[in-house]
Amino acid sequence: PLVMVTVTNNSGGGQPVSMANLRAVRAVCDRYGIPFFLDACRFAENAYFIKIREEGYADRTPTEIAQEMFSLVDGATFSAKKDGLANIGGFLAMNNAEVALRCRNLLILTEGFPTYGGLAGYDLEAIATGLEEVLDEDYLRYRIRSTQYLADKAHAAGVPIVRPAGGHAVYIDAAAMLAHIPALQYPAQALGVELYRTGGVRGVEIGSVMFGAIGADGAEIPAAMELVRLAIPRRTYTQSHIDYVAEVVIDVARRADSIHGYRIVEQAPQLRHFTARFEPLGH
Repeated sequence: PLVMVTVTNNSGGGQPVSMANLRAVRAVCDRYGIPFFLDACRFAENAYFIKIREEGYADRTPTEIAQEMFSLVDGATFSAKKDGLANIGGFLAMNNAEVALRCRNLLILTEGFPTYGGLAGYDLEAIATGLEEVLDEDYLRYRIRSTQYLADKAHAAGVPIVRPAGGHAVYIDAAAMLAHIPALQYPAQALGVELYRTGGVRGVEIGSVMFGAIGADGAEIPAAMELVRLAIPRRTYTQSHIDYVAEVVIDVARRADSIHGYRIVEQAPQLRHFTARFEPLGH
């Protein structure tokens, strides 16, 4: 067993984790002898939020803050497609040499030799460069502000969103926008479909399709939140692109009452949200 903390919290509105929180988790793990890992794919954005929000860190660089974050944990998982600024790849890091050896042996069987892990050389170079560039303070300031810009436009138009905005995405509260759709008719999925049909804006459901559970009686239990994540690609969109996304979101919100729910017609036994097929209701 281990404790995993995701920075930033992707399923909870992209919110950051404070250094004080990380230290408190470290203390609990030490008390019970449990390893502490970070899901660190957005570590740089989290470090920048600590810098601008947490007392005592305003004069620290994002690099220094990130180093302190990693010093508190026993290991980390990392998808380089996020704060690695790369197209593919990632890594698993840990302090325990014995566990690392077991992981390397498994890597050879499943991905490739430990020196490349199944990745091409240019992908490894992209990750190495990305890990440096992602901690540039000017980049992080622009990145966070771009997300905030979309959030501000949506909020000003009355679109219910998770506030304050996270670092990598704006999260629309589909349960609030589509209050007429029951949770088990998947309002977040319905909103995601409508955004794509209307303007080609591709978001992702973070609701009962992804996190719904099956109770002891076999009935489905809805998730606590019904969100649609609009993740913003790094170094890709201009302000005009973000303006277009906002226009589509606002247009859909204005006719929210006309949107109907969906039912699942095909699903996998695990991780159904990746491959499930749906059928619209009420059309």
